[in-house]
Amino acid sequence: MNDQKAVIVTGAGGNLGSAVVRELAAGGAKLVCMNRSSQELEVLAGELPASTEFLSIAGTDLTDYASCAAAVARAVKHFGGVSALVNTVGGFQMGPVGPDAPFQWDTMMTANARTALTISAAVLPTMKAAGYGRIIHVAAAPGLKAGANQAAYAASKAAVIRLTEAIAAENREHRITANCILPGTIDTPENRAAMPNAKTDGWVSPQSIARLIAFLISPAAAVVTGAAIPATGRE
Repeated sequence: MNDQKAVIVTGAGGNLGSAVVRELAAGGAKLVCMNRSSQELEVLAGELPASTEFLSIAGTDLTDYASCAAAVARAVKHFGGVSALVNTVGGFQMGPVGPDAPFQWDTMMTANARTALTISAAVLPTMKAAGYGRIIHVAAAPGLKAGANQAAYAASKAAVIRLTEAIAAENREHRITANCILPGTIDTPENRAAMPNAKTDGWVSPQSIARLIAFLISPAAAVVTGAAIPATGRE
């Protein structure tokens, strides 16, 4: 990783985002942590090594290009550039193709697909100028094949996969890679509460996904681009 550049992590206060931030901070990365809530960022900042170079940006509208571009400009001004984007934001809803489906479709497409598109579009110019970049999105297995009650969610995650492929194809000559992760069920307090009777020993920890992401944004992963990588194995 170019030590003069920073890594943007969106959704940095969430379960996966905070795990990514901790993993990258342990490796000495310079971090731009974007999150809806400033309180979560304050808590996270207090958990990182004292030497961590850390910029908090709260309240960016990830569906709005101008808002995303302003956040990227702050990151570039602070650190001199951005070497990687790790986008962990998203939403999850289930429901049949029925009267509520159009609303759910719009909700999921906005939360999952439009946010990924917009923050990617905002960060690409600075990566192109530098001739280097890494973009990681979080998709999901239903993006490959939907099950019952997953139409809107699966379609939105399919859109993230196709977006990732397009970014990869468009930016090979700029040494910018784009990949997405398809995690299994992530072991979070929210998922345990939502599925109290589930067998959790096959769930995937946020930390294990964070380690995978740390590899994918490293120079060692330069040949991996345009991939939708399942992260469902046992630790």
